[in-house]
Amino acid sequence: MSNSGQHLKHLLEKEGLTLSDDQLTQFEVYYEQLIEWNQKINLTGIVEKEEVFIKHFYDSIAPAFYLPMNNIQSIIDIGAGAGFPSIPLKIVFPHLHITIVDALKKRITFLEHLVDALHIQDVSCLHGRAEDVGQQTEHREHYDLATARAVAKLNVLNEFCLPFVKVGGCFVALKANIEDEEHKYAASSAVKLGGSLTSTHEFTLPIEEAKRQIIVVNKKAKTPKKYPRKAGTPLKKPLV
Repeated sequence: MSNSGQHLKHLLEKEGLTLSDDQLTQFEVYYEQLIEWNQKINLTGIVEKEEVFIKHFYDSIAPAFYLPMNNIQSIIDIGAGAGFPSIPLKIVFPHLHITIVDALKKRITFLEHLVDALHIQDVSCLHGRAEDVGQQTEHREHYDLATARAVAKLNVLNEFCLPFVKVGGCFVALKANIEDEEHKYAASSAVKLGGSLTSTHEFTLPIEEAKRQIIVVNKKAKTPKKYPRKAGTPLKKPLV
């Protein structure tokens, strides 16, 4: 086990999460594949091992500090990029059924390769835009949890993600510190989409002590059929 893996294990133990040797090996393989593929396609600007384990892996697992992950069965991850946060969550909680949506085919190709390399099951990688997939019957209001990490502003993310969530489920955004105005617009847009901005959890990343936030939006009612709007519109004309 590498020092980075050992450090991750100890940090998660402080949060009540235990990693097996097999799970730590999966994180090692994840890192190796990420660095190898990053030479071919742009997946991350963070390549130093300890930084990847903290800024990507630990950060991705952080929602589990605040949500009862053992009660969640299905997750859809919007704009996952290199698989964050859904693949680290899947490694820690193998029971999860994961669907990943990303608009760049090259990233989907990497993710499909990664899933094979990690020998994990129940992971589907979809090439498409959230606005289009969110109108498809098989995905609409189908998931216990939707996640997005540093994809867009919260009011935009609400429109990308809430249409996928079952009533009674939730959407979780992983963000750096955000301003009060973004919170205000997010709360307003959530209501239009059947959600309620329920809680914001703040924590500090180990080592560099960067501030992070986990924003939880509960799904209270079905999302009106007109949302999400056609591809590109949520970014150009965000709900306020």
